[in-house]
Amino acid sequence: QEVMLRKNKPNSYYFFFFIYIYTEEPPYIRLYGRKFSKEDHVLFIKLLYELVTIPKLEISMMQGFARLLINLLKKKELLSRDDLELPWRPLYEMLERILYSKTEHLGLNWFPKYFPEDATEEMLDEWRPLMCPFDVTMQKAITYFELFLPTTLPPDLHHKGFKLWFDEFIGLWVSVQNLPQWEGHLVNLFARLATDNIGYIDWDPYVPKIFTRILRSLNLPVGSNQVVVPRFLTNAYDVGHAVMWITAMMGGPSKLVQKHLCGLFNSIASFYHPSNNGRWLNKLMKLLQRLPSGVVRRLHRERYKKMTWLTPVPDSHKLTDQDVTDFVECIIQPVLLAMFSKTGSLEAAQALQNLALMRPELVIPPVLEKTYPALETLTEPHQLTATLSCVIGVARSLVSGGKWFPEGPTHMLPLLMRALPGVDPNDFSKCMITFQFIATFSTLVPLVDCSSVLQERDDLSEVERELCSATAEFEDFVLQFMDRCFGLIESSTLEQTREETETEKMTHLESLVELGLSSTFSTILTQCSKDIFQVALEKVFNFAISNIFETRVAGRMVADMCRAAVKVRENCLSLVSPDDDVLCDEELDKELLWNLQLLSEITRVDGKKLLPYREQLGKILQRTLHLTCKQGYILSCNLLHHLLRSATLIYPTEYCSVPGGFDKPLSEYFPIKDWGKPGDLWNLDIQWHVPSSEEINFAFYLLDTFLHPELARLEHYATGKLEMSRDDVQQCLAIVHNCLIGSGNILPPLKGERIAHLVPSLVSLEETKLYTGVEYGYMLDNSEDDTKSLFLIIKIISDVLQFQGSHKHEFDSRWKSFNLVKKSMENRLQGKKQHIRALLIDRVMLQHELRTLTMEGCEYKTSHQEMIRDLLCLSTSSYGQVRSKAQQAFFTALGTYNFCCRDIIPLVLEFLRPDRQDVTQQQFKGALYCLLGNHSGVCLANLHDWDCIAQTWPAIVSSGLSKAMSLEKPSIVRLFDDLAEKIHRQYETIGLDFAVPEKCVEIAVMLQKSEHPSSNLLVLCSEEIQLGIQRQKEKNSEALRHYENLVNRLLDCVEQRNLPWKFEHISIGFLSLLLRDDRVLPVRAIRFFVQCLNHDAIVVRKVAISAVAGILKQLKRTHKKVPICPYEISGNPKPSRIQAGDRLDNQWLHYDSQCLPKTKEAWESCCFVEKTSGHCTSKLISVFLLQAEQIIYDHFSDPKFVEQLIKFLSLEDRKGKDKFNPRRFCLFKGLFRNFDDAFLPVLQPHLERLVSDSHESTQRCVAEIIAGLIRGSKHWTFEKVEKLWKLLCPLLRTALSNITVETYNDWGTCIATSCESRDPRKLHWLFELLLESPLSGEGGSFVDACRLYVLQGGLAQQEWRVPELLHRLLKYLEPKLTQVYKNVRERIGRSVFSSAVLDFSAHCIWVAGYPRSSCFISVCESLNRILKWLMASAGRSFSTAVTEQLELLPLFFKIAPVENDNSYDELKRDAKMCLSLMSQGLLYPQQVPLVLQVLKQTARSNSWHARYTILTYLQTLVFYNLFIFLNNEAAVNDIRWLVIKLLEDEQLEVREMAATTLSGLLQCSFLTMDGPMQTHFEQLCKMRLPKKRKRDLGSVVDTIPSGDLVKRHAGVLGLSACILSSPYDVPTWMPQLLMDLSAHLNDPQPIEMTVKKTLSNFRRTHHDNWQEHKQQFTDDQLLVLTDLLVSPCYYA
Repeated sequence: QEVMLRKNKPNSYYFFFFIYIYTEEPPYIRLYGRKFSKEDHVLFIKLLYELVTIPKLEISMMQGFARLLINLLKKKELLSRDDLELPWRPLYEMLERILYSKTEHLGLNWFPKYFPEDATEEMLDEWRPLMCPFDVTMQKAITYFELFLPTTLPPDLHHKGFKLWFDEFIGLWVSVQNLPQWEGHLVNLFARLATDNIGYIDWDPYVPKIFTRILRSLNLPVGSNQVVVPRFLTNAYDVGHAVMWITAMMGGPSKLVQKHLCGLFNSIASFYHPSNNGRWLNKLMKLLQRLPSGVVRRLHRERYKKMTWLTPVPDSHKLTDQDVTDFVECIIQPVLLAMFSKTGSLEAAQALQNLALMRPELVIPPVLEKTYPALETLTEPHQLTATLSCVIGVARSLVSGGKWFPEGPTHMLPLLMRALPGVDPNDFSKCMITFQFIATFSTLVPLVDCSSVLQERDDLSEVERELCSATAEFEDFVLQFMDRCFGLIESSTLEQTREETETEKMTHLESLVELGLSSTFSTILTQCSKDIFQVALEKVFNFAISNIFETRVAGRMVADMCRAAVKVRENCLSLVSPDDDVLCDEELDKELLWNLQLLSEITRVDGKKLLPYREQLGKILQRTLHLTCKQGYILSCNLLHHLLRSATLIYPTEYCSVPGGFDKPLSEYFPIKDWGKPGDLWNLDIQWHVPSSEEINFAFYLLDTFLHPELARLEHYATGKLEMSRDDVQQCLAIVHNCLIGSGNILPPLKGERIAHLVPSLVSLEETKLYTGVEYGYMLDNSEDDTKSLFLIIKIISDVLQFQGSHKHEFDSRWKSFNLVKKSMENRLQGKKQHIRALLIDRVMLQHELRTLTMEGCEYKTSHQEMIRDLLCLSTSSYGQVRSKAQQAFFTALGTYNFCCRDIIPLVLEFLRPDRQDVTQQQFKGALYCLLGNHSGVCLANLHDWDCIAQTWPAIVSSGLSKAMSLEKPSIVRLFDDLAEKIHRQYETIGLDFAVPEKCVEIAVMLQKSEHPSSNLLVLCSEEIQLGIQRQKEKNSEALRHYENLVNRLLDCVEQRNLPWKFEHISIGFLSLLLRDDRVLPVRAIRFFVQCLNHDAIVVRKVAISAVAGILKQLKRTHKKVPICPYEISGNPKPSRIQAGDRLDNQWLHYDSQCLPKTKEAWESCCFVEKTSGHCTSKLISVFLLQAEQIIYDHFSDPKFVEQLIKFLSLEDRKGKDKFNPRRFCLFKGLFRNFDDAFLPVLQPHLERLVSDSHESTQRCVAEIIAGLIRGSKHWTFEKVEKLWKLLCPLLRTALSNITVETYNDWGTCIATSCESRDPRKLHWLFELLLESPLSGEGGSFVDACRLYVLQGGLAQQEWRVPELLHRLLKYLEPKLTQVYKNVRERIGRSVFSSAVLDFSAHCIWVAGYPRSSCFISVCESLNRILKWLMASAGRSFSTAVTEQLELLPLFFKIAPVENDNSYDELKRDAKMCLSLMSQGLLYPQQVPLVLQVLKQTARSNSWHARYTILTYLQTLVFYNLFIFLNNEAAVNDIRWLVIKLLEDEQLEVREMAATTLSGLLQCSFLTMDGPMQTHFEQLCKMRLPKKRKRDLGSVVDTIPSGDLVKRHAGVLGLSACILSSPYDVPTWMPQLLMDLSAHLNDPQPIEMTVKKTLSNFRRTHHDNWQEHKQQFTDDQLLVLTDLLVSPCYYA
């Protein structure tokens, strides 16, 4: 912390300050938590807040500060609003600068709102003007509100907080029906508001709407014909926020939310059935997983969490036990279905884990009911893995029992015994989940036989007695488990699983099984009592002695089991070291290898236990380390490695679930009380192994005996005194490497002061280093092809640089697996770290390792330098594998030592120098790879520092002239591409002037004077401060020098004569990265880019166009902005409250053809406002040209240059894929903005030529130039503008008459771009031109359609400012509606729609002067147009014009076709599409009766098509507005009446569709199957059928069914609908209905058909779980059913 101040205070070397921030702080928090005083905490935050908001801060530094700031603000309960208050504006300005800047793009993270209490009002004033629903600014406004609005104000300040905006925003949300992009952000804001203020907002009036919208946002497929509006998929709500919102609204007196939640799950339950699958499934699973965890979080907050300054939940709104029970009951059914989902059971298991914490008695029994049968069956492994993973989730709740579910623990032993067959060598996933299952339960429960307690004590409860007698089976369980494991091992030996030729290493699966086996076995042994352990030990010992295994697969597994046994109890080492007499054999038989392997594993135990055997172990090592057989000496090296580690590391020696183990007599200690008990954080009582002096001496004895001689041999070999074979060298290096990683933590740091508390070491690592160094120079010169030795050398170097007793990657994977286990077993309800003891010990151990890992000396010393240089040497070796291994080590080392990159870069660049003759291609490639870096580490080519870039970039470009570079080799070409691509992707503009604001310095001084901890540093004197400021200035000017130098060097490189084209392109790419906001490029570079506009290569031209456009932007003159008061201009008083919609005080901004500024005086007196929200700008004065501008002026005034440029611009790039190019538009806009009309004379002839040429690419080119002209003329004087339009109007007329299929899009874009953010009164020439006569008919129907399209583009940009033009257009189009040509008709439909978008009746907005939807519908008598209009509006407008659409519904019902057939004419297809889209629309509650009115009316229609189509419409309509209908009882009854009435329709198709609809409504619980409905259908079924009359053969057959037959069929259809509405279960009423149905099997058609279909569907859907469903039927019913469902046997 002091360093931070010192470095910041004098603003001196800010780079150090930055590095400290980056590396020191977060590790400090990781290691020590927030161990600083509250005052310091607040000051740190303020300091960082000031730093983050420094105006010209580099982005990467800003990210560093922001991460830190977020870290310090994370626990918001620590600091209340009184402790900390931050201004919101600096943060907003920073966001505006970055997110919405013209140049950069970057995101900012979440931020708690410590803003002052008046902030809300200020924010509303700032962003309300942006809230225009027709404009993109709406998205920006809502995003800002979501990010900034404070919601944690205390209740007494609510009037200054959400009450200011809540009604307005919720009104806006309710009024929008079509899910625009910003609606999701609004929902996120409401969710946060609800969570922070539970009980202070009455959500009840909005609940049906909220749930309807959440249900819609799941995008479930409903109804018979599906058409999805694409925006509903992209803009759907985020499930996490929806869940937050729901859980915050739960509880309270009304219980309304719980009622709707039940409705929600009832309606979607069947989607969870495993047979259903689709893209919507992920959302549903997420919902299931998040809801329980949200409720648990809320319960924790209300019942267990310490009180903090945050607003507490009032008692009236806390969740009661009844609320929790209701919640669990409503969600448990879907969760049980989701267990077997196709996406896996993970989400269901997490949901069950949280539900079981709340109500184990409701959750665990049904899970067990599914688990027991799954354990019995062998044929359904997926069922087994799913149920086991769910039981693992509820394991803790099951084992601890507790008041809700006391009988839980009794299930444990039966489950364990039945799970044993899962240890199966043939099914990998089953085997792994079984290991996890057994390990989970044995961690939670002490495996102690307590059956003897039954005789001694009589005060036990019933459950405890049952448990005591059950524990007698523990021993049996352990032995059976071991038998299973031995079976697994025997079947996975190498001989069994592989052919001779295959690899001998373990496969990935085998290593996972090995891990599962050893960890489960050691857990079991840790948890069992002494007696059981003894039995198990004997068994392992006998197994190991009586068999000999190969050492690769099976051997490793057995050795692991032995290790587990030895590690748990110390007194058994003597049992397993019987291999002293075999060692003299030179021939290595399997037995010797096997014994060596056993020995090397069982020495991984507490170091103290090894001391008695040290003599024997020393002898064994001496005999085996130099065995000739590689496998033998590697095992021996492992033994040495394990001995050293065991003796020198600090680690816990036991992981029992109860401190002190289970070896106490049962009379004192009753283990059953400890089932599932969490560890006690405050007295964990960990037993540590700390190396004693004896152990350390033993370790040094081993190093002296085995390491020294090897180092001496290597030195002799390196100096040439000793000849060694390759195998000997490898053996030597292997021994050195194992010594190094065995004793890493007792070796001193490399060169430098000894640190006092480290043990004085006999072997100094400096020597090791020197030898490896020397020896490799020798090896690289003499035997570079001995790659295996080189691999070992690379390992040794990287370990010498990095290793501190544990490897980072091992630590990371352990940290990961610790987190997984913690997640699967944590208790989120009570919190407070209620983990089991083994987990807590593991966490302590990880913390200890973290500390050893973080202590790396980051100083860069000479020894490090030598080693990193050696790695560089290896990274450029001639063998690919050696290179890649060395490069990995090299990158890791670069990331560890500060500033070593600066030292290394020149050495890497040596290989790229064009004048070197001796570089091979391999070295060249190696050097390029070193520059490129790996995906996570440092990239040398792109360091964030001027010195480094100034060296690397020119070197990369000029390496194109190197001898070793050849563009024929694809690998080298690819490397250069990757390098260029990576630099472009990662490069961030590097700061040129950096200054620390005074405010930061003040806070830093306060921090320095802070009392706790008091600092003993002297306060800096003013000279030092001055010196710091001075140094800062020097540093800034030095940076500027570097910048200009780099630009010049790159330009020098490009100008080299024979540079290959590829490198020229790379160089131009680098130059384009050096364009900056704050400095104009040096003149030479500007000239270069302007000349590149006419370069031969299109790639270069593209870069140059962007670059010149950017340069013009930099050279833009600033305009003075003049604030205006709209009330003064319009002469209207300021309204008292915010008023949305059309306002009198805005009317002067509208386009009014009566008073357009057509003269100079009118133009100059007119007050123009460009944006649809914004300031007015004043006029511009022209001034002398700068040097940079002069260059551009000269080039663009040169007719030859312009001619060439236009030629290039009107070439085709990619046939058929080219579009209007915004970059070219920016180039021309910049030219005309900066130089007024100076270039018009040169361009005019070209424009006239291009306009009359109808080729696609020339038209596109002229469209780009014209758009640039119109936008660039924004500040021209009236004379110039008038002259311009005189030139443009004829050009545009010609262009529009020459328009083609390929170019009409480009012209549309051109006009839309020209009108964007411009005052329409300034462009009156353009609008009048476009409105002249769009449909003149000249040039055919196509040109007419295009003209309308172009006009529409221009008007759409103007939004609400051109009502007069919209009315004029409509009036013009009215008589033209009966156009003959289809394309013109469609375009008219779309134009009409876009002028009606503004008819948006929000709760507060109605734009009065705009055309209303209703007037179109009266206008558009022609149906086709209406359909087009409706289809366009379904996706885009904000609200649905329901009343008008209702008038059309009956008509659509008649036209829409019934079957799915594409051969229908366009009209019918459109009608069908329209209905589908309209049925998905969101209804306001007041619209429901109107819709039902129309449906009832149509049901009486005499067209059966109409009656049929009502039903398909209804299916979707009801589901997509479910809760809005359910909230209206009359509506539910109407729909029920309607469907039941249509069941009795005379047309068969209508009846069948009515049955389908009824079944769907029942299935989503919209209607319920009740007594009256059942009796109604049964009555209908009893209708008597007319007798069959015999007929004369000649008479016509009577085809019309009689009324009674129809009614009887209706009854049957009703019953069948009820049966099919429960596809996955058998409710109580179902058996009786099935019996009723079966009576009609022999009725005449169509009844017989219906019955058969229903029965076969019933059979199909209930087949999977028939065993379960059978229970619902009586025996007689079953007999009848079997007859019906099983087809009679052919042979019977």
